[in-house]
Amino acid sequence: MTDAAPAPEPNGEARFHAFRRAEDLVERRRPLDALKALEPLLDDEQDKPSVQLLAGRAYFHSAQLRRAERAFTRVLELDPTDHYARFVLGRTLQRLGRFAEALAQLRMASAMNPVPEYLEAISEVNARLTLGDS
Repeated sequence: MTDAAPAPEPNGEARFHAFRRAEDLVERRRPLDALKALEPLLDDEQDKPSVQLLAGRAYFHSAQLRRAERAFTRVLELDPTDHYARFVLGRTLQRLGRFAEALAQLRMASAMNPVPEYLEAISEVNARLTLGDS
């Protein structure tokens, strides 16, 4: 009998493939299928920001905005420096009509990483807030 290294845990490998499949499905704009692929991970990997972020994106794209908000908020609880999670949380809050909250998240995202997409989102929300004041 030899002392060979243990084989990789099949469960871990299956989880990895489920995550990659869900990621591919989100990219192909099939959010409900992505959520189905993510099901085994959502219960077991609640404290993994990557799983929560991917679930949030799928919820967002399937207009399950409250669930998206919860998933993105969970990502930020686990990693407050995740600028992308702040950005998509801001977009989610924007779609929910919570413009002041959205603006706060978008500004933080932009302060962390001032990319054009974040700056454009801030302008959009500012415009909505200005229209609401009229």
